Amino acid sequence: MTERALCFGAAATAYERYRLGYPDELADAVLGHAARPVRTALEIGAGTGKATRLFASRGIEVTATDPDPAMLAVLSGLLPEVRTRVAALEDLDPEPYDLVLAAACLHWTDASQRWDRVAGLLGEGGTFASFGGPVVIADPDLDRAVERARAPWVADDHVESPDGTAPGAPLAWPGTELVRDPRFADVRQVVIERR
Repeated sequence: MTERALCFGAAATAYERYRLGYPDELADAVLGHAARPVRTALEIGAGTGKATRLFASRGIEVTATDPDPAMLAVLSGLLPEVRTRVAALEDLDPEPYDLVLAAACLHWTDASQRWDRVAGLLGEGGTFASFGGPVVIADPDLDRAVERARAPWVADDHVESPDGTAPGAPLAWPGTELVRDPRFADVRQVVIERR
C-alpha cells in the first residue's frame, strides 16, 4: 500500500491546485466533539496540507506526516510553521496528541495495525477524527469522462469500504470498526454537504 501511496508526489503541485480543501464547519465539528481543549494534533497522510491548514489556522500545533516527501515539500512551502515528518502511520512511534487526524487516507494504512497505532498516538481523553467522503459529479457526461480518464490508473475506484459496509449504511467506515473497539468511545458521524 505504501508504494501506491507514494505515487501522488509526482503530481504534488497539481494535487495541491485541484484537490478540494475542507470547510471550516469540519474543524468546528471536530473541535466541538473534543472532550478537552486541543493544543496538539498529528495528521496521518497529510499530503499537501488540505486539512492541516484548517486546524493550524485555529492555533493548533500540527505535526503533519506523509510517506511521500514530495507531498510534504509542497505542504512545507505553504505552511512553514507546521512540523512535518516523512512517515506512514506504521512508522510512527507512540506519542500522545490531543487530536489525531486522518483526511481521506485510512484506506492506505495496514488494517492489522491501524487501530493499535491510532490508539497509541492519542493522549488521555484525546480525539480521533477521520474525514473525507465521496465526490459526486452532478453532470452525467462529465462523470463518465472522469471515470474513463481514471480507469487505467484506478481500477478499484468504486470498491466498497474496507470492512464491507454497504454504501448508504447509517454509519460509514471507519465508524463501523471504531464502535466495535472499546478504546474508542462516543463514535459519531457528521455529514457536511457542500457544492
